[in-house]
Amino acid sequence: MAKRPIFIPINKSEEFVKQEEIEFSWSAGFAKIQKQKSIKSLHEQAKQKLNLKNILEISSKSNEEVGILASAFNLKFSWKNKISSIESFFQGSKVFKHGGPYIDLYDVNSKKAKKDKRIKESGNLLGFSFFGEDWILQDDFYTWIYLVGLFQNKTISEKILNYEAFTDIEFNTKKSFNCQAYSAAFYVSMVKNKKMGLNQIQSPAHFKEISPKKEVKNFQPELL
Repeated sequence: MAKRPIFIPINKSEEFVKQEEIEFSWSAGFAKIQKQKSIKSLHEQAKQKLNLKNILEISSKSNEEVGILASAFNLKFSWKNKISSIESFFQGSKVFKHGGPYIDLYDVNSKKAKKDKRIKESGNLLGFSFFGEDWILQDDFYTWIYLVGLFQNKTISEKILNYEAFTDIEFNTKKSFNCQAYSAAFYVSMVKNKKMGLNQIQSPAHFKEISPKKEVKNFQPELL
C-alpha cells in the first residue's frame, strides 16, 4: 500500500486547491505499465472516497495524452524570445547560497536540467530569478510558470478544464515540494472561479497578489 495526494480545485476566498491523501495499492517496479497500474488504483480509491468521476494523472506515465503533454517535462512556452520546458525554466532559475541562477539550463532538456549536479551542490535554495524578476521561496514560482505554459498552449489548457481533480504518481510529499498536479488544479480553480483572466497570468505582480504563500519548512534544494 502507498499514499499519494489528490488535488481538487475549490472555490474559497483565500484558497484555490484542496489536498486529500489517498491510500491505494502500489505496483512495484519502474516500468511504465507498473506506474499505470498504481495510477489506476489511486484513481479508483479516490473516486470511491471522494465521489469523483474525472481525474487526470499529469505526468509522463499518464494513460491520457493530455496528461503527458501537460507534464512539466513536456509543456513548453516562450518568454522573452527563449523557448524551454517548465522543468528547464524552473531548474535554471534557482538561486542558491553558492550559485545560480544557472540560465544555461534553459537550453537543455528537462531531464538534464533536473539532474545537473549544480542543483545538488550549490547549497540551500534561496529563491528564484527569472529574466530579472525575483521570487522568494514563499512565492509560488513553479505554479506561475506552469500557468504561463498553459496560457500559451490553448488546446491543453482547454482540455484540463474537463477534469475534477489531478494526481502525479511520482509526487511524494516527503520527498518533493512543488507538484504539477497541484498547479493544474490551481489553474482550473482560477479559471472557473474567475479569480484571474488568463491574460493577467503573465504578470508576476498580479499572480503574487492572489496566490497563497507557501509554507516552506525545509530549504534543502532536493525538496524544491
